[in-house]
Amino acid sequence: MAEHAQAGEWIDAAAAARRLGVKPATLYSYVSRGVLRRRRDCGGRRSLFDAAEVEQLARRGRPRRPPAPAELVIESSVTALGADRPYYRGRDALELAGEQPFEAVAAWLWTGEPGDGEAGRWRASGEGLAAAVAAQSGLPADVLPLDRLQVITTALAAADPLRFHLDRPGVIATARALIAGLVDALPRVGSAGRDAPPAAGAEGAGTIAERLWGRLCGAPPSPGLMRALQAALVLMADHELAASTLAARVAASVRADPYAVVAAGLGVLGGPLHGGASYGAELMLAEIGEPGRASRVIGERLRGGQRIPGLGHSVYKSGDARFARLYGLVRDAAPDDPRLDVVDAVLAEASRRRLPAPNSDLALAALTSVAGMAPGAGEVVFAVARTAGWIAHALEEYGRGGPLRPRAVYTGPPPT
Repeated sequence: MAEHAQAGEWIDAAAAARRLGVKPATLYSYVSRGVLRRRRDCGGRRSLFDAAEVEQLARRGRPRRPPAPAELVIESSVTALGADRPYYRGRDALELAGEQPFEAVAAWLWTGEPGDGEAGRWRASGEGLAAAVAAQSGLPADVLPLDRLQVITTALAAADPLRFHLDRPGVIATARALIAGLVDALPRVGSAGRDAPPAAGAEGAGTIAERLWGRLCGAPPSPGLMRALQAALVLMADHELAASTLAARVAASVRADPYAVVAAGLGVLGGPLHGGASYGAELMLAEIGEPGRASRVIGERLRGGQRIPGLGHSVYKSGDARFARLYGLVRDAAPDDPRLDVVDAVLAEASRRRLPAPNSDLALAALTSVAGMAPGAGEVVFAVARTAGWIAHALEEYGRGGPLRPRAVYTGPPPT
């Protein structure tokens, strides 16, 4: 190439790659990232590159490291992440967990206005509830409750002819009915610990936390454990752009209805690196069984290259304050429960091995363990709570102009 490339001169891909000293695939990755422009020749067969632009890049030096993963930035007024906790529209989630019921916090996330949540208005329609109950009739008896929630969501959507009304009051009314339906359509846990068939068309009474308890546990709650469940719903209601929330926002950005938004969130939430981590922590606590086995079980998992569920957080590097808040409530409610000794043994072993600090998933697993809830109960608490957050983010997207459309950095073979 000439020492000074002339303006308006275009060269082919082979010449551009040779001048830059890169492979053709790298050249096209520069195009994908916006580093270089290209155009097609008159026949549309060859890619051509601006010679002056190539020369300028060659003199500046090509990137010496692979580009960092792109970070999708979305403006939102729903939740801010602090050093160790979330803030819902500026209010400390830990304080809300001790002061407000879940319904009121959901309303705050949706509107930014205080209120009592009006628990009595949180009811699914009779038709929707009947459809959601019937849709579960063919499921295996031992299916995890999170899988039921996905079926319930689809059935509730099919029974709601108004689901495409996306004005703010309509979406909020749909959200109340949807969350109520997710809870009320779950089978009740019988006194013997087996799922009892739910009553089609039954209308829920009481708060969401009270109704959810009967779907996850056969024994009545103590006041302390009910406070813990109520706090868990508040603490898990939102967490900025977590993976499931991003999926929900993408769905809302293309004007998917609220049920589809929640279905998108549910589809992501069950991953073991997200909402499914509480189920992993439940299984670990059950495997340990007694405090003396904590060292062996954790050691075997580490030896096998497995992560320890309930420890560490990608955001809260120095500790998740939601763990301390929720675990403190569980301990206050059942201070002498031997199952807490297992959790304490895990904490002691993690400290001894200098493992990451505990997170909210471990506290949620402690709650479900002490309460004697059905397997997978933590995932359901997480999902029901996070539905409030998904709707809050969906409301923001419904008010925006267009779809979320991230761009990829292409690293495959050159287009031909």
